[in-house]
Amino acid sequence: MSNPRKVCIVGSGNWGSAIARIVGQNVAKNGMFENRVDMWVYEETVDGKKLTEIINTQHENVKYLKGYKLPENVVANPDLKASASGADILVFVVPHQFVPGLCEQLKGVVKQNTIAVSLIKVQVDTGHFAKQLLQKSKNRKRKKTRNFQTTQMPSTDPNINGLNIKDKGLQLISHLIKESLGIDCNVLMGANLAHEVAAGNFCETTIGVVKEEYGPVLKDLFQTDSFRCVVVEDATTVELCGALKNVVAVGAGIVDGLGYGDNTKAAVIRLGLMEMVNFAQTFYKGVKIDTFLESCGVADLVTTCYGGRNRRVAEAFVKTKKPIKELEAEMLNGQSLQGPHTAIEVNTMLKNKQMEDKFPFFTAVFKVITEVLPPERMVDCLKAHPVHM
Repeated sequence: MSNPRKVCIVGSGNWGSAIARIVGQNVAKNGMFENRVDMWVYEETVDGKKLTEIINTQHENVKYLKGYKLPENVVANPDLKASASGADILVFVVPHQFVPGLCEQLKGVVKQNTIAVSLIKVQVDTGHFAKQLLQKSKNRKRKKTRNFQTTQMPSTDPNINGLNIKDKGLQLISHLIKESLGIDCNVLMGANLAHEVAAGNFCETTIGVVKEEYGPVLKDLFQTDSFRCVVVEDATTVELCGALKNVVAVGAGIVDGLGYGDNTKAAVIRLGLMEMVNFAQTFYKGVKIDTFLESCGVADLVTTCYGGRNRRVAEAFVKTKKPIKELEAEMLNGQSLQGPHTAIEVNTMLKNKQMEDKFPFFTAVFKVITEVLPPERMVDCLKAHPVHM
């Protein structure tokens, strides 16, 4: 029998804490894994106490997942290298902007045969167009108009808030982890709102593996009676679904903010799903259409368009006319927003290929959040969608 696998969770927000509940419970009853699960926690002070101290004594993340106990074998650690040392499985569940820096710290620490799993539903790495957006944001700042880029991209650093500006365009988080650490990175995505998962409500998720042999191990690590896992050997499509659905959710929030009803939102979801499929097939190899019918695809899309943070903030963006960054700070309790970032990155690729007209929904969302287009005009863009012509 092989030695038990050590599991380390990199991240401890609401989703990280929810998944830590599952992983902690599963490893405790499965001899395939070590009983202790190290969870790297970005140290914060809550009511005068260190968050790691609270988690390790009260076994609860009182800031990000209040009311749900963590298993006692989940140990919070503010030292990333110590947490990950000797790990056989690294579970990444952090805000996307931290990934490059965390991977840099983990170089030389991670074993060559370690495998990673990304639960991060966003993409990184924009191209030249992001620099143009930065210049536009500066121009708009001079005019004292509110806009997304001014608040999100305040510097000319080539790594702006986690958006790595390189020549090659958009890069998936799993690919970034693999390139940085030299290890295989799988993905887990689905219709999984953190508080519902923590409460034990029935749901499904999709594990996209890069090698078939990883499937059984990861299923044992994550599946419970109420958290059911389907494994597909199509990690790229699973991750694309997790990222692109955030753009659609922003569109759903915009029409909600404008006061449209369920019929309009249904049209947004359908057109958004169509463009998700077309985008994946256009820019990535080996995309399997069936994967869009898994939890990571249509199920996660519907959930996010009705209950996710991207929808809520986009709705408030239209109703309050406040900058997205300001709303993010007001509404998300320290969490980050993915949809606007991804919309910018997607548009970078479309513009570089002169394909914006082929993706009118994605393009309209991009133009609204960057204030090139008034929110009221988005539905006009959908009326003129090529599928209606």
